[in-house]
Amino acid sequence: QVQLVESGGGLVQAGGSLRLSCAASGRTFSSYTMGWFRQAPGKEREFAAAITRSGRSTRYSDSVKDRFTISRDNAKNTVYLQMNFLKPEDTAVYYCAADGSISSLAIDHHEYDYWGQGTQVTVSS
Repeated sequence: QVQLVESGGGLVQAGGSLRLSCAASGRTFSSYTMGWFRQAPGKEREFAAAITRSGRSTRYSDSVKDRFTISRDNAKNTVYLQMNFLKPEDTAVYYCAADGSISSLAIDHHEYDYWGQGTQVTVSS
């Protein structure tokens, strides 16, 4: 069982940066693949980034590749999403998710078992 709490969202201008954090409770945090998803108004939830249990491999959607960086600190039970060069189309609620299955860096949100409540990111033009 993992409980997730996101933080770090806010309002920024286009071209700016934000770092999201996801704090996890549970002694088996390092057993989970972690992902970040986002959902814009009127749209379906979409994959943004994922990171393996060890933190040695990552995957990004084409829309955030080369701008966002996912990382994790298993000693702190925390996963991060560093977002640079933000665009108005990045505006969404960002969700942290944990995948306890044997799948590797899944991009389908149905593959993830636990979810945070989300944090709002708004990018103005």
